[in-house]
Amino acid sequence: MCGLCGFTGEIIDRDQVLENMTEVITHRGPDSVGYYKDEHISMGFRRLSIIDLDSGHQPIYNEDQSLVLMFNGEIYNYQELRKELSERGHTFRTNTDSEVLVHGFEEWQEKLLDRLRGMFGFAVYNKKDGSVFIARDFFGIKPMHYAVIDNELVYASEIKSILEFPKYQKKLNRKALDNYLSFQYVVPPETFFEGIYCLLPGHYLWYRDGKVTTTRYFEAVFTPDEHLKASDAVDRIEQVFENSVNAHKISDVEVGCFLSSGVDSSYVSTYFADQKTFTVGFDFGERYNEISWAENLSKEIGVEHHTHLIGSEEFWSAVPKVQYHMDQPLADPSCIALYFVCRLASQYVKVVLSGEGADELFGGYTVYNEPHVFRFYQAILPQKLRYALARWAKKWPHVKGRGYILRGARKTEDKFIGNAFMYDDAEKKLLLKDSSLVTRPQDLCQTFYQRVKHLDDVTKMQYLDINLWMVGDILLKADRMSMANSLELRVPFLDREVWNVARTIPTKLRIAKGTTKYAMRQAALRHLPKATAQKKKLGFPVPTRVWLRDEKYYNIVKAMFQSETAQQFFHTERLISYLDDHFNGKEDNSRKIWTIYVFLVWYNIYFGSDDKINRP
Repeated sequence: MCGLCGFTGEIIDRDQVLENMTEVITHRGPDSVGYYKDEHISMGFRRLSIIDLDSGHQPIYNEDQSLVLMFNGEIYNYQELRKELSERGHTFRTNTDSEVLVHGFEEWQEKLLDRLRGMFGFAVYNKKDGSVFIARDFFGIKPMHYAVIDNELVYASEIKSILEFPKYQKKLNRKALDNYLSFQYVVPPETFFEGIYCLLPGHYLWYRDGKVTTTRYFEAVFTPDEHLKASDAVDRIEQVFENSVNAHKISDVEVGCFLSSGVDSSYVSTYFADQKTFTVGFDFGERYNEISWAENLSKEIGVEHHTHLIGSEEFWSAVPKVQYHMDQPLADPSCIALYFVCRLASQYVKVVLSGEGADELFGGYTVYNEPHVFRFYQAILPQKLRYALARWAKKWPHVKGRGYILRGARKTEDKFIGNAFMYDDAEKKLLLKDSSLVTRPQDLCQTFYQRVKHLDDVTKMQYLDINLWMVGDILLKADRMSMANSLELRVPFLDREVWNVARTIPTKLRIAKGTTKYAMRQAALRHLPKATAQKKKLGFPVPTRVWLRDEKYYNIVKAMFQSETAQQFFHTERLISYLDDHFNGKEDNSRKIWTIYVFLVWYNIYFGSDDKINRP
C-alpha cells in the first residue's frame, strides 16, 4: 500500500511544499519516496513495497514517458492485463502491477477501469496536454481527496497532506458537523474541511484547463435472481470466494489474516493454514473479548495465532493518535481496537486479509431482519394508526414492546439511515448552538432510496449501507488504521467477481429463518465449525458503556464537555446531562457521549489554538 499527493501550477518553495505533503503520509509507505516535477505539476509518492520489491518504484511511465503514474493499491488481475497489453505492442520495464495501469490507461483511457480487479486510487498526468486523471476503486477501499484552489488541483490519499499546501486556508466545514452527529461519520463527498472533497467510490476525475469534472463509472446495484436455488447460490459463493482469497494472497511478502469470533474473518482464515492470524480483545469478559473463540478456531484450522489484550489506559491514550490518523472524526470506537490489531499484525507481516464488506454484500447486519419482523404489524395496521400508537408509546417508560411500536410505525425509508443513528434533528436542535445547521438525516438518504425504489426493503438497506456506512465508516477506518501501522489491508469480500455473485442472491437467501447472511454462512459452514459459521453478528464490541460509568473516565469526558472547545459548538449543560444520566444508570447514552467526545478530541488536534496540527 502506498500514498500519493500532488498539485498543479506554480507556488513559492515548490520543492519544500511537495516534500512536506509527501512526508506527512510517510506511514502509508515507509519503504521509499518518489517525485515527479515539471512546469505544470508536482507529484509525490510514498511506497510500501509488496510486489516487485526491487524495481517497482514510482513514478511509473509509459514507453515515451508522456504519461506519469502514481498508484496506491493492488491490481489482482494485472498478470492477465499485462499479457493482453504486451500482445498489443506495449513494452514493460518492471514486473509490478503499477505499470499495467499506465499502459492500460494509454490503451483504453477511462475504459481501463472496467477491466480492473482490485483496490486502487491512482493519478495519471499527461505531459502532452497537461490533463490529470484520478480514479478510485469500485467500493472505496482506497481513499482519494482533492481541492481546487485558484483553479489549480491539489490531491492526496489523505487530507492531512492537502493541509500542508500553503494556499489552502484551513477552515472548518460546519455543515459536516450536522451529518456527523447523526451518522457518526462525515457523509462523502463532504469533509470537515471546507473546500476539500472526497472522490466518491466508483468515480473518476478529470482536471483540464483549470476545471474538475467527476464521473461515476461503477454502481453496486443488486439484481436478484429469484429463481436461484439455495444449493446453487452456496456453490457460487464458495467458488468465487475461494478464487478471491487466492487472488488477494498474491504478494512478494508474507500475508496474514485478522481473526475474530465472527464468520467473516473466520471464513477468510480457513485459507491460511500454517500462516499467521491476529486478534485483540478487552479484559471485560467474553462480551468484549473474542480471543478465546479465535484461539480455539486457530487450533482447529492450524494457524499460528497472535493476540493482544487492550488495557483501558492503553485504549484511552490512543484516542488522539487514532483521530489524527483518521483525518476526520469517526465515532465508531472499534476503529481504536482496529488500530491495535493492525499494530499487532505489523510486527509479523506486511499484508493482512480481513472480512470487511461481507455484511453489506450478503446481508449480515441484524437490523436487516427488521422488515420481516414488522411485516405482519404493518400489514394489519394502517400507517395513520401506527403513527398514533407511536405518539402514545413515546410517553411510556422504557417497557417491553415500546421500541417495537416506535420502530414499527415508520417505513424503512423514514427510519433507517444506516447502521449508526446517533442524534435526530430534534436532538441536534437542542444540542447545537447554531441550530441553523440542522437537517433531517433521512432527507440525505432519500437520493439513495430513490435509486432502488423498485427493490425490497432489505435490499434498499444494503444499498444504502454500501454507499454510506461502508464508505464513511467501515472502509475509512480499515484504510487509516492499517496505514497508520504501515500495513496493507486487503478485503476479499469486496472483490468485483464476488460482487457479481452477491448481487444476484435473492433476499430470501440473504435473510432466512431469522438468520442473516444465510447463503454465505452455508458456504462458510463447509469450511468452519457450525458454532462459528452460525455465530450471531456482534461487530467489534468496545466497553465504552462500562468506562463511562467509571469515575476516572467520566471525569475525563466531563472536562472535555466543559471545555472552551465544547462551548463553541454545543449547549454544554445538555452534554453534561447526557453524561450524568449515563453515569447514574438512568440511560445508556454511551454512543451519543462518545460521538461528541471524539469530535472534540479531533477538533483540538486539527483546529487547536495555534491553528497548526497538534500531532499526538
